[in-house]
Amino acid sequence: MSKKNNTEEIDEKTSETQINNEENLTEDQVSEANGESVEEVSVEEQLREDLGKEKDKFLRLFAEFENYKKRTSKERMELFKTAGQEVIVSLLPVMDDFDRALKEISKSKDKEMFKGVELIQNKFKETLKAKGLEEVKAKAGDVFDAEVHDAITQIPAPSKKMKGKIVDVIEKGFKLGDRIIRHPKVVVGN
Repeated sequence: MSKKNNTEEIDEKTSETQINNEENLTEDQVSEANGESVEEVSVEEQLREDLGKEKDKFLRLFAEFENYKKRTSKERMELFKTAGQEVIVSLLPVMDDFDRALKEISKSKDKEMFKGVELIQNKFKETLKAKGLEEVKAKAGDVFDAEVHDAITQIPAPSKKMKGKIVDVIEKGFKLGDRIIRHPKVVVGN
């Protein structure tokens, strides 16, 4: 019986070992599976993090591109506004010549020539006005403003009221849109 008992004990131990091995394998497999899921979770988290970084890069790049488009559009609009500025500035002396010509023709009393030159001058002014040119209003008696007027000389004021004010306008000033392209040249009373 002792052999039988030994055999039974061995069989019991063997079966216990097998059960323990199966349990150990199962635990190992579970721990491996958990390890894999931990790795999968970390890989998944890594991928989500990478995706978030790429989305952030994309959004920043998109915003930068939008800013670039707005900036170039604004620059282009300003270029169109000021593109004609050089031409208009070069035509201002012609307008001054028309004014001087009309003064001289009015002295000679040649009505037909005066009307003809006046029509040409009006057409010229209207064309420039359509392009955005406006005269900067300055007349004798207005308060001198250094931002707007260009004082070419100062003379003793004819009266106390004219002190610090415009006595005479030598040359008209003009602005194109909101920008002054030629300041009126004035004489200021001192």
